[in-house]
Amino acid sequence: MARTIMIQGAGSNVGKSLLVAGLCRAFWKRGLSVRPFKPQNMSNNAAVTIDGGEIGRAQALQARAANIDPHSDMNPVLLKPETETGAQVVLQGRRLGSVRAREYTDIKARLLPAVIESYRRLGRHADLVIVEGAGSPAEINLRAGDIANMGFAEAADVPVILAGDIERGGVIAQIVGTHAVLPPADRDRIKGFLINKFRGDVGLFDAGLEEIVTRTGWHAMGVVPWLDAAAQLPAEDVMDIRPSDGGEDRHLRIVVPRLSRISNFDDLDPLRLEPGVSVEIIEPGTPLPCGADVVLIPGTKATIAELRFFRAQGWDIDLAAHLRRGGRVLGICGGYQMLGREVIDREGIEGAPARVAGLGHLDVVTEIGPHKHLANVEAEYLADGTMLKAYEIHMGRTTGPDHDRAWLMVGRRREGAQSPDGRVQGCYLHGLFSSNRFRAAWLAGIGAEASGLDYSHEVETALDRLAGHLEEHVDLDLMLMLAG
Repeated sequence: MARTIMIQGAGSNVGKSLLVAGLCRAFWKRGLSVRPFKPQNMSNNAAVTIDGGEIGRAQALQARAANIDPHSDMNPVLLKPETETGAQVVLQGRRLGSVRAREYTDIKARLLPAVIESYRRLGRHADLVIVEGAGSPAEINLRAGDIANMGFAEAADVPVILAGDIERGGVIAQIVGTHAVLPPADRDRIKGFLINKFRGDVGLFDAGLEEIVTRTGWHAMGVVPWLDAAAQLPAEDVMDIRPSDGGEDRHLRIVVPRLSRISNFDDLDPLRLEPGVSVEIIEPGTPLPCGADVVLIPGTKATIAELRFFRAQGWDIDLAAHLRRGGRVLGICGGYQMLGREVIDREGIEGAPARVAGLGHLDVVTEIGPHKHLANVEAEYLADGTMLKAYEIHMGRTTGPDHDRAWLMVGRRREGAQSPDGRVQGCYLHGLFSSNRFRAAWLAGIGAEASGLDYSHEVETALDRLAGHLEEHVDLDLMLMLAG
């Protein structure tokens, strides 16, 4: 069985996902066979795995960092929020069903055997497994039945490194406070701590490290300075997406309404890095700006609820005005479904059975069904024959006259739809902009100019820089020694 180390956080959003990605790349570069693992993740940003399942996109990035294909065992429990109090449960890559938060509290302990099974399968084929926790172990009110942090660490007998985020302030209290509230057995499982997102002279925190060591007895693993290159990597949370202004030579403005249940927004990352293209996230309550060239409606976990939310912001009116001004619209997955005439959910997959009017900019109708389509695909861009790789994660089938004007082909299957004038397009394919040739062709098709950006190279370079950064600032030799 592989050695294992677990990275838990002293709070949410302390940078655990990128730390694990950097560690996967760093130890891989040392010649080790590495596997990432997250027992439980909550995210609507998912990836399709080599075995035909789905996992959190952060774990797919970590797998890439470890130079391995993503597998459903890397994230055996994925929670995909559908409402404020409910989520779809994906177990070992497959949809299990939808539950409310209180119901999940009752069943999560029963998922632990599957979590341990996935962990052990990964460990049979690796030298090192790097585990990412979720949230914080300091949430001791959630300790009973826990499978995300100390509950997993105890069941698998895994040592823990605690990460704190100094950018938010109070990092000493974060870590010492975690030590104070944890029960003794959990406290003893933590072997060290590190400080993340430090800006300025790292030496100024030497006294802080000494204070934490004195109060906890844990090893000081290092202080990780802020790394701008990390912004080149796909964001795990939409709130982490930095808007891009395209610089002085900006020639295309893309605006993206931040949907209430936005999903698989990694479609934005390659466009965001494209020089000359600005990508702006429009917050709820803010009108879609008049000067946009393209409105991109991303994926959503609940299309019918999202249509209501979209209209509540007045964005349906703004979108119609944008089209009257000659603007373009692209809808991806749930955004594609929203653009049609109607969305029908006869079986109540997204809640109560319903049929609601879509935005009406594509002459198509979507029927939501119980089958979830998961696939990595190769597609052809019909405008010029460019080939691209993409993936599909959706529940629903879309048909209608505008689908007969499909602008993509997947094998012999027409994919997507477009209006007669071509200014409104939609499709189910995620990740298509990661293809350099397609991105250049699509931009050219709307009168914009691509830069020649190699998106894959940018991601690989950023992962290498992150790994080198951790080699310099974290005691990786000690971490490997502590790995159980």
